[in-house]
Amino acid sequence: MIYFISDVHLGYYTGKKNNEIEHVLLSFLDIISTNCQVLVIVGDLFDFWFDYKTVIPKHFFRTVAKLDDLKRMGKEIIYLMGNHDFGHFQFFKKELGIEVIENDISIEFFGKKFYISHGDGKIKNDLGYLILKQILRNKISRYFFRFIHPDLGIFVAKNSSRKSRKYTHNRSKKNFDSLFDFAKQKIDQGYDFVIMGHTHKPEIRSYKGGFYINLGDWLSKPMVGIFDGFEIKLVPVEEIINYKIKE
Repeated sequence: MIYFISDVHLGYYTGKKNNEIEHVLLSFLDIISTNCQVLVIVGDLFDFWFDYKTVIPKHFFRTVAKLDDLKRMGKEIIYLMGNHDFGHFQFFKKELGIEVIENDISIEFFGKKFYISHGDGKIKNDLGYLILKQILRNKISRYFFRFIHPDLGIFVAKNSSRKSRKYTHNRSKKNFDSLFDFAKQKIDQGYDFVIMGHTHKPEIRSYKGGFYINLGDWLSKPMVGIFDGFEIKLVPVEEIINYKIKE
């Protein structure tokens, strides 16, 4: 089985609410460890991530440990960078063996062609974000951000994250078909499935025998895309956990 998740945004909430989301995520990762061949994280696993030299955010420790467990079990994990967790350098690659990919990817699963993208920068007429993206992901900007104390840096990033989400939400509402239009172009190029996130709007739409899948988000209703080699389904994570409990 190939599993796809996106926009978990761990750290967006604090305290009990964040713990609840993380508990669901950890339970889900435990369950799929029995039959998962590949886990694809399509961006924004964390609401903010930055590779300080000696510090990782304490609220993410259990999730990082669980991903390490999955890798040690021989599971393949593909992690695309989103517009919130852009502060990756080498920690995941060196410590977990998980390369964080900055750009879209093209890949085959069971003979089917997938185009996978977080989706940021694909909304029409979004020049402002594209400029901001270049600034935030610039190596020089990220280098100097390291000199800010982690407590202050995370505080600033969390506040910026909230403003970014409001901006993205408003842009997505005005141009809600932009990602589907992009997906249709890729399907015309021969892709069978186009997987994206970013807009927090879960959906599956068909076009000329291909499919556009948006994975939604975990702040409202956690969803997972599941590909069994023949078809892809978008399933509430709660159903997977409840089914396992009833077994």
